[in-house]
Amino acid sequence: MYLVALTGGIASGKSTVAKRLAEHGAVRIDADQLAREVVEPGTDALQNIANTFGEQLVLPDGSLDRASLGAAVFGHPEQLVKLNAIVHPAVQQLTRERIAEAEAADPDAIIVYDVPLLVEGKLPHPFEQVIVVSAPDELRIDRLITHRGMSRSDAERRIASQVSEAERLAIADIVIDSTGTLADTLTRADALWLTLRAQAEAKA
Repeated sequence: MYLVALTGGIASGKSTVAKRLAEHGAVRIDADQLAREVVEPGTDALQNIANTFGEQLVLPDGSLDRASLGAAVFGHPEQLVKLNAIVHPAVQQLTRERIAEAEAADPDAIIVYDVPLLVEGKLPHPFEQVIVVSAPDELRIDRLITHRGMSRSDAERRIASQVSEAERLAIADIVIDSTGTLADTLTRADALWLTLRAQAEAKA
C-alpha cells in the first residue's frame, strides 16, 4: 500500500481534494467520519464525554448533542484538550483498523487519510507523504460565512481553535494551494493523483 495523510484547516478545501482523489481510485479514510463513529450510542468515548462534560450532552435517544458539545469546547482551549484526549486515541485505533482492512483488500492501494487535526494529534501510522491543502485565514473565514452561514465571530473562533497555517505547512511534504477557483483546486488535485501514482509505482 501507499499511505498518505491529507490535512488542512477548516474551509481550506481539504475535503474537495480528498473527494477528487477518491474519484480517481484512492481509498479515502475520513477521520471526521471515524470521529463520529467512536462517539455513537453505547461507545466508551461517549460515556467518557458524558462523565467529563456532563450527562446532559447525551440526548434521550442516546446520541451525542454535538451542538452543545461544540459550544462547550470551541473557544475554550482547556476544554478542547480534554475532549481531544478522549476522542483522539479512539480515532487512532479505528484508523489503524481501517488501514489494515484497506491493505488486506488491495495490497497496492493508495490510501488517503483525510484528517483535519493531523498536527494536533499523534500520528496513528507512518505516512509516505503529508499533503497540506492551504488557504489564507481571511479566505477561509469568507468561505465559512458564505457557504456555511457562520457569523464572522464564529468563523474566527473556529479557525483560532485549530493550529496555525504555519504549523501545518511546517509538516508538509506537498502543498496544494486552494486560493483559486474550484476548478483550479480540482486541477491541482488531478496532478497530485498522478504524482501519488508515480510514487506508489516507484516504491512497489
